[in-house]
Amino acid sequence: MKDIDAKTQMELEAAAFRRLVEHLRERTDVQNIDLMNLAGFCRNCLSNWLKEAADERGLALSKEESRTHVYGMPYEEWKERHQREASSAQITDFEKTKPGH
Repeated sequence: MKDIDAKTQMELEAAAFRRLVEHLRERTDVQNIDLMNLAGFCRNCLSNWLKEAADERGLALSKEESRTHVYGMPYEEWKERHQREASSAQITDFEKTKPGH
């Protein structure tokens, strides 16, 4: 991407972010704990990063607003519809990999 100007790079990165959010909204079968265990981040992390970016720019974006944007619905509603109880194996794996979160 060294030959791409900064504006175009930002537009491409924004498009990739939008596609990631869309993908995660579609893949409700993938639990946050699985994302954390495999990739080290989840939907909540992504929404926190979005809020942090808004905060850095002095923009008003609440935690709930950023989560609603990432989840495509209020977080509590998503949890009721899609979140399953974590298995003991998932919890054990999470405990091994959670530093920094």
